[in-house]
Amino acid sequence: MHSEDPRRRTPRTDVVLADPLLAEARERLGDTIVKRVVAGALERCRAGEVTPEDVAAAAHAALPAHATALRRVLNATGVVVHTNLGRAPLSGAAVAALAVAAGATDVELDLATGRRGRRGRSATAALAAAVPDAGGVHVVNNGAAALALVTCALAMDRDVVIARGELVEIGDGFRIPELLESVGARLREVGTTNRVRLADYEAAVDDDVAFVLKVHPSNFLVTGFTSSVGVRELATLHVPVVVDIGSGLLAPHPRLPDEPSAATALREGADLVTASGDKLLGGPQAGLLLGRADLVESLRRHPFARALRVDKLTLAALEATLTGPVPPVAAALASDPAALRARAAALAAAIGEVPGGRAEAVDSTAAVGGGGAPGVELPSAAVALPAALAEPLRRDATLPVVGRVERGRLLLDLVAVDPADDEQLAAAVRRVAG
Repeated sequence: MHSEDPRRRTPRTDVVLADPLLAEARERLGDTIVKRVVAGALERCRAGEVTPEDVAAAAHAALPAHATALRRVLNATGVVVHTNLGRAPLSGAAVAALAVAAGATDVELDLATGRRGRRGRSATAALAAAVPDAGGVHVVNNGAAALALVTCALAMDRDVVIARGELVEIGDGFRIPELLESVGARLREVGTTNRVRLADYEAAVDDDVAFVLKVHPSNFLVTGFTSSVGVRELATLHVPVVVDIGSGLLAPHPRLPDEPSAATALREGADLVTASGDKLLGGPQAGLLLGRADLVESLRRHPFARALRVDKLTLAALEATLTGPVPPVAAALASDPAALRARAAALAAAIGEVPGGRAEAVDSTAAVGGGGAPGVELPSAAVALPAALAEPLRRDATLPVVGRVERGRLLLDLVAVDPADDEQLAAAVRRVAG
């Protein structure tokens, strides 16, 4: 007599879902995710990989930690603002602010009067305080949106004067000229790819010109026989000057001497400055508009501004970034190379032998990234490992670690790694090397 095939005892979906092991998960993650994981465990049971009695436990073990497919990773690439890794990591204060904003808030309510209040007033007040040279400020949902709003409001069916060398591609195939033309502006290019003079602008400005645009080429360098016109000179023209600084640096930074800041551009005579909030500012994705009070107010009240409005989560995180402790990007830019080398040495000693070699502390050169400060090299330190560990670390189920392979070695650069995560970094290496 043949014994019964255990796969015939595969439990029903509703029976597995009712198991106490999965009750908390259904409340935390929702039925859709839990049912999908249970279905996978049942398939494994039918394939003979899991016993009927262990289906609930197998499903529980396969549950994700969160109700999102996004994974937390350690950025050991040596690129401080890494676009593919979400650009600026938020500070603890900004993360806490997100939790506050996740529920019902007074984002558009004046609690004292019970009447509607100015949306995001505390965030814009924090931005205004951070850049006192700005007569007015406004926030939209990203840097490109800020420039699009300026163009739509001021230059629809009119001309925008821009140097040919500043007609840049800003990433993922998007280009400044196409962005401006998509909201109704006509471009009037001046100068050549490598050289432009004030006289070129002066010859181009007439009654059809809405404004002169200066774009910081933040993701490349042109060297050699070059010349450009600064904001101070452009401000002598009889039309508004709009400066897109790109990276979101609000004030000059000693390690980034050639990176334009909002404060400097305004002091030199810019009428409007546009920038990103999730790069050198170190905050959430946002587009910052700073400048003349009358122009900013006209932008804020323009119908297109509604389509670019930021949500309460962004406003909360931006305010906390501006008023709270030093965000991770600023901390990384201020890193002490000697401290980084000491951390690398400690990590290499903790990791020790790995397949194909031994962990070694080495000097490294990091980059700012995120379309900011091209050509700037940041002295750093890294843990060097065999290149074969790059993929296993990147695919680690517990905590992926993304480094960079250079000259046949995997470098785990520490400039953008929080010192509090060093032990997790070492543990990840030990897991994949074990």
